[in-house]
Amino acid sequence: MDETTRLAGLIQERLHDTIDAHRADLEPLGPDAAPLLDEAASFLTGGKRFRALFAVHGYRAIRPLDINAPVDAEFGALLDAACALELFHAAALIHDDVIDRSDTRRGRPSVHRTFAALHEQHGYRDTPDHFGTSSAILLGDLLQSWADELMSNACDAAQNRDAARATRAHFNRMRSEVAVGQYLDVLEEQRGGFAEHAEQLDRSTRVLVYKSAKYSVEAPLLIGAALAGASREQEEALAGFGLPVGVAFQLRDDLLGVFGDEDITGKPSGDDLVEGKRTILVTLAREALPNTQRRIFDDLLGTPLDKEQVTMLQRTMRSSGAEQQVEEMISRNIARAHQAISEAALDAGAVTRLTALAERAAQRTS
Repeated sequence: MDETTRLAGLIQERLHDTIDAHRADLEPLGPDAAPLLDEAASFLTGGKRFRALFAVHGYRAIRPLDINAPVDAEFGALLDAACALELFHAAALIHDDVIDRSDTRRGRPSVHRTFAALHEQHGYRDTPDHFGTSSAILLGDLLQSWADELMSNACDAAQNRDAARATRAHFNRMRSEVAVGQYLDVLEEQRGGFAEHAEQLDRSTRVLVYKSAKYSVEAPLLIGAALAGASREQEEALAGFGLPVGVAFQLRDDLLGVFGDEDITGKPSGDDLVEGKRTILVTLAREALPNTQRRIFDDLLGTPLDKEQVTMLQRTMRSSGAEQQVEEMISRNIARAHQAISEAALDAGAVTRLTALAERAAQRTS
């Protein structure tokens, strides 16, 4: 069995064990709580596990650890930290779908839609949408609470107090940045219109970095490395690697949000256009369009689009050259990441694994 497959299996097993333990603790609340816990288990099954993998390999860059060895206390603490990131990520996705009013996630109904359907099935009072939104918010909150518990367990088992303190600091900073970055994203959609190009590009970049890029790669790397007792120089090298990989990761996500295959991504094609996302891709496309096309583009962005309108906007964006610009930005960021880590005082095997994982994250199709 290869390392990635074993890691994915161990992470999935630990997540299910965590949910089962909480299910037993919550048994006194009765059977009415079961749908919430069942949805937690369902939502946390599968996935690419990028954040958990970056955390594990960040740890191994500092303290080589045999993934195929039995899970001892040290390995167990690392798995707790990795699973804490997966729980936090799941919570962020659930809340993000509420904010964006998305009906699907990974090819299945989003959590708030699932609970709205439960409302309709049982004929509860009030409205299905309110019940669905309320339930999704609460499930996201619950997963964040469990993430905090697992990260506390990992910190309690850290090599020393300095390692525990640094790990917790990175985790806390990540959570704050994601929440504020999400707010900035919502703010951009609500402002209406676009700022002057340079300012809009700056705003779009800030959202990309703080809502997604840092927490997708840099923060998991630093959390894993801190848990292993990384020095300041080692953390700086990993941050220099992680941020451009995270930027490339999110730029790929933005491309998939406009041009992705619905059967592969599990989200409707052109979903970001319907939601009116002010991404770097959109900002670059607008700048390249003639005035008349730009006005049409602006009028359609963020409105309920039919398939023909989505196809028209996709074609317009491709012809603007923005798609190719973003592809080039992805390549430059991956090259920058490789340079940052190539001569760092890190385990050579971990560096090889990290560069391979970075390529996978930047070139994915879903």
